[in-house]
Amino acid sequence: MLIILLGAQGTGKGTVAGILSKQNNWVQLSTGDIFRENIAKGTELGVEADKYISKGCLVPDEITVSMVEKRLEELKNEKGIILDGFPRTLSQAEKLDEILANKGEKVDWVINLETPREEIITRMLNRRVCSNQACKATYNLVLHPSKVEGICDICGSELIRRADDSDSSAIEKRLEIYDKETKP
Repeated sequence: MLIILLGAQGTGKGTVAGILSKQNNWVQLSTGDIFRENIAKGTELGVEADKYISKGCLVPDEITVSMVEKRLEELKNEKGIILDGFPRTLSQAEKLDEILANKGEKVDWVINLETPREEIITRMLNRRVCSNQACKATYNLVLHPSKVEGICDICGSELIRRADDSDSSAIEKRLEIYDKETKP
């Protein structure tokens, strides 16, 4: 089973993917999580990805597609995979179709989440995530705060603001890119 979750940043793709993953014992493959993990570790991929993400830009297709293809190969024996944040461009979608066709596989479901732009911006500016990559719990200072400010309810780690959520102009730029490159 292969499911793609589409939607602009801040629509809740990660939250929905997390729920589906937990309920069905499927793997959530989030390109954003992979990039953030590599940025935190200072890997070559992380350094390269950070050049784009910190400016609100998409990581180039060749980097993203290669990373996803490798991860899909690692997950080939899983009963279900949810792609969260991929594909983001028509080129990425075409490459994914090629990758899957070469394996005799296909996408089973595509779910598109929609949220008003103002709500997305508010969500992202107020979003906090668990610093523990194994936990990845997400909170919102207004809609879903943690019980103890700045501390994850699940694992007790520090909550942090994602670098790409801290600047409203970078958020606007990401949404413009979504409208132009992903939404079509």
